[in-house]
Amino acid sequence: MADLSSRNPDWWRQAVVYQVYPRSFADADGDGLGDIRGVTERLAHLGALGVDALWLSPFYPSELADGGYDVIDYRDVDPRLGTLDDFDALVAEAHRLGLKVIVDVVPNHTSHRHVWFQEALAAGPGSPARARYVFRDGRGEHGELPPTDWQSVFGGSAWQRVPDGQWYLHLFAREQPDLDWGHEEVREDFRTTLRFWSDRGVDGFRVDVAHALVKDLREPLRDLGAPALSAEDALEGMEPGTHPFYDRDEVHDVYRDWRRVLDAYTPPRTAVAEAWVPGARRALYARPDELNQAFNFEYLQASWDAAAVREVITSSLATARAVGASATWVLSNHDVVRHASRLVLPPGTDTNAWLLSAGHAPPVDEEAGLRRARAATLLMLALPGSSYLYQGEELGLPEVAGLPVEVLQDPLWEQSGRVRKGRDGCRVPLPWTTSGPSYGFGAGGAWLPQPSSFARYAVAAQDGAEGSTLEFYRTALRLRRKLLDGEELVWADGTPPGVLAFTRSDGWRCVANLSDAPVPLPPGEVLLSSGPLDGDGRLAPDTTVWLA
Repeated sequence: MADLSSRNPDWWRQAVVYQVYPRSFADADGDGLGDIRGVTERLAHLGALGVDALWLSPFYPSELADGGYDVIDYRDVDPRLGTLDDFDALVAEAHRLGLKVIVDVVPNHTSHRHVWFQEALAAGPGSPARARYVFRDGRGEHGELPPTDWQSVFGGSAWQRVPDGQWYLHLFAREQPDLDWGHEEVREDFRTTLRFWSDRGVDGFRVDVAHALVKDLREPLRDLGAPALSAEDALEGMEPGTHPFYDRDEVHDVYRDWRRVLDAYTPPRTAVAEAWVPGARRALYARPDELNQAFNFEYLQASWDAAAVREVITSSLATARAVGASATWVLSNHDVVRHASRLVLPPGTDTNAWLLSAGHAPPVDEEAGLRRARAATLLMLALPGSSYLYQGEELGLPEVAGLPVEVLQDPLWEQSGRVRKGRDGCRVPLPWTTSGPSYGFGAGGAWLPQPSSFARYAVAAQDGAEGSTLEFYRTALRLRRKLLDGEELVWADGTPPGVLAFTRSDGWRCVANLSDAPVPLPPGEVLLSSGPLDGDGRLAPDTTVWLA
């Protein structure tokens, strides 16, 4: 496979990017934890799948207080996962296979074990070391109350008191102190980090919590009143750009600065923002002088309803087009219930309550879930823009909702007072073989237990098997590469209720039946179907087809 970026610096505009969660992908040394060499040894799987790039979730030194997003050193590899030499070998092999490499960068916060934070604790109040973070005196007669009522995403106060009486801000876990992006030393250090990985051949960056870096730290700090755990809830009803720590207008100065760094390379390095903000605001992060793209979570969040999905697609394309970006599409990632399970939960289901019931209330029909997942994927892959796949979805993996609480690793469980089960169910290590102590993940066990049902989803069970989800993904990605041209679509009029149909710029069509009844299939050669057609050739419910 050719290295597309050497010919097309805009390779990312319609790429298929495969997210690798390193600790759960493949374990080369048999210690139960996935590692960099394990990823390298399995890169042929991605090459055969037909993706354009892999996105590597954090692999940096970390105590895993938040699955690797608590970074101790931004310019090294966690010793449990390998070395910088191992990383260089991964990049070299990926490039040999024609795969781009995107890595996570986590700029909002460090680990509390980061050398800067350790210096800040030792230096004391008012020191230059503390100025890199957000330290404040508390309220109350003796400073015993947090500086504000701001809440952590993981529950409870976003402030943690230290022995000398001051408090530091942590919008996530208390092991993740927030940096002060008003400090030039912080900004320069991240420029150095971007150059460090770009110099090692990295092709792009995924920016974690891109909307939260810049805070309004003018005194007195503002209370918010009612607590809101999610950025979306916190921003509701507030004048855009004015929230004290989410989606402030000034954050775009950071990304314009980053773009100058990224454009110094040939080809320019790309970036994609994780920004949980409304669509029109999200598009600002994807402007040409900022990060190129921003994740579109509306498709992931859309109900299984044709009108709702069409509205999301139409608005997402228009929003991206308005700033000269390409749209992004995603159905699963390391933070959400896998879509093979999620798409068959009744509308309005409390997914946390479902997880706490071990997936029994309500029960999930795995066959029906996989049928919808395949239909949603084939629809997504027909859309203009980039598609982001999450490891294991090409196998049809469902959410592992039944993990016993004693094995949970996600800090959400403990920090929420054991009421939010967390994200471990989508992070269970992948099955590669149909047997063995970890189904081929490694020579030993796995850091999260895999259910016995994983045997039938394993790569070895599906490789070459007609009709398997793995072969379906391979075929879809191979066809997509041949068919994709331009970034436009035209909706078909007069489709039956519950059906979506559109034509792409070079004339091929996508038809998706999200209704509960078969519908007539439009004329044309069926290039690929996400599931069997009805007995008389009609398009079955929960099925998508591509037509020539």
